[in-house]
Amino acid sequence: MTINCIAVDDEPLALGLICAFIEQTPFLNLVGRYGSAVEALGGLQNHKVDLIFLDIQMPNLNGIELARVLDSRGPNKPRIIFTTAYNQFALEGYRVDALDYLLKPFNYEEFLHASNKALAYAELLHKSNAASVAESMVTTGRVEDEYLFVKVEYQLVRIALNDILYLESLKDYVKIFLQNSEKAILTLGSLKVLEEKLPATRFLRVHRSYIVSLDKINSITRNALQIGKINITVGDQYKEEFGKFLSKWI
Repeated sequence: MTINCIAVDDEPLALGLICAFIEQTPFLNLVGRYGSAVEALGGLQNHKVDLIFLDIQMPNLNGIELARVLDSRGPNKPRIIFTTAYNQFALEGYRVDALDYLLKPFNYEEFLHASNKALAYAELLHKSNAASVAESMVTTGRVEDEYLFVKVEYQLVRIALNDILYLESLKDYVKIFLQNSEKAILTLGSLKVLEEKLPATRFLRVHRSYIVSLDKINSITRNALQIGKINITVGDQYKEEFGKFLSKWI
């Protein structure tokens, strides 16, 4: 994982040392260096920045004030590691949710320790975002209307919609039958939930226990349809919708 960062310090020697430490650290990527907080604000408009190594005592706009400005960005704000020669700002630094507080002069070991906190935070954020995406897949059920994601035991399994023959309800579970596969996929959940996830143009519920893939139907009789070797009865409450489908071909 790479963390995009900038360094902000009005002392050229201190700024140079911090930048050298950043370039020495494999997971840090230096995207900007600034001699004032005002300059840094301009740079933040042009770069995606995850982390700021920020001096506190600077003219016009100090580091604490810049942190408060950035705090208004909410959860997308870059995180801050303060670098200062003055320890009296430590409490204020933590009030603005700084990751760490490096007291000058500091060595590379101290710098790396603080940077590892930023790495741990970035990895935690990445895992959290990945979990949100996975949960969204479960909720929406599709990616570009070509795949269905279902929970199978302790993992999410992606199923191509084009591979689905039909779905069968079994109490608290649903069996998903696929073409070119002898074994059905068993997922915990209801047929109703899966019905909401599947595109109505391609799938139709024909019975309280069955949803079928319309383009996989081989033959139709008055009260039933056939997919492969399986005959599925069309339930009374679903005959109207099924009739609408048939009317396109009759």
